[in-house]
Amino acid sequence: MKKIGFLSFGHWANHPSYQARTAADTLLQSIDLAVAAEQIGLDGAYFRVHHFAAQLASPFPLLSAVGAKTSKIEIGTGVIDMRYENPLYMVEDAGAADLISGGRLQLGISRGSPEQVIDGWRYFGHEPAEGETDAEMGRRHALEFLDKLNGVGFAQPNPYPMFPNPPGLLRLDPYSKGLRERIWWGAASNATAVWAAEQGMHLQSSTLKYDESGKPFHIQQAEQIRLYKEAWKKAGHEREPRVSVSRSIFAIVNDQDRYYFGGQGNGSDKLGYIESDKRAIFGRSYAAEPDQLIKELANDEAVQEADTLLLTIPNTLGVDYNVHVLSSILEHVAPGLGWR
Repeated sequence: MKKIGFLSFGHWANHPSYQARTAADTLLQSIDLAVAAEQIGLDGAYFRVHHFAAQLASPFPLLSAVGAKTSKIEIGTGVIDMRYENPLYMVEDAGAADLISGGRLQLGISRGSPEQVIDGWRYFGHEPAEGETDAEMGRRHALEFLDKLNGVGFAQPNPYPMFPNPPGLLRLDPYSKGLRERIWWGAASNATAVWAAEQGMHLQSSTLKYDESGKPFHIQQAEQIRLYKEAWKKAGHEREPRVSVSRSIFAIVNDQDRYYFGGQGNGSDKLGYIESDKRAIFGRSYAAEPDQLIKELANDEAVQEADTLLLTIPNTLGVDYNVHVLSSILEHVAPGLGWR
């Protein structure tokens, strides 16, 4: 068995072929898609977070709305760029969203990816400490977020408060018990995957990672996952780790699928630079008839290593078509791989 969710980048544009032409379209359709995904038996609804772009940016209002409209599906992000975040305010937002959903939040965070603007986190009021890189600042924010999620008091109470205080130091509220154990780290390298395990975070590995060996993408990603699991075991955590990988997978079952994705199934890994000094490898997309998809995915080592698969979706094609895309995987592909 494998958990299967969708991952939406939340694009919109005033384009005649798009169903999502405004921010309102994307937000409302995201809620509708999560509701429909739960109805067809999908396990997770996940959303990307990008700033200064016509894409989803502020996750907690959306996560809260999805939580209020659904009852079973996991709700998450992939990922929140911690360079932009006030960790304490984020603890309050995350706690509220988790309580609204009844404890279904699976929050993916990271030190961030290439941005639309130069040092965008500066506009949000954040500066690295002396001698600190922006990546290190993001990890520092993450550690503070994790610490405050534990619900331990740390703030000195006012001796003359507006309302009576409980005894001792005060924590942030609303506090959601168990949320600390449902935080994921988006790792682009082997080293940060190991670091995530040491901190007790689950692992999110996307459709790209730093090229650290020259091997095919899925093999490098599988090696990253194994290193993560070894580090988790060595750290002595009592709970079980979880690992998700993202893939673009389209089962071609009708002419519309063939029109949209028929030419994408014969692709291969690609190399490029997401930072000036670091070469990255980008995994291929999968698009084929179900029998062929089953054969190809059975040979994807990273997919086999992960317990959770996030299917990246073309959200601009609308709710109905994306429900069809997801249903096709659940009905025609997942059973043949033993995932259902």
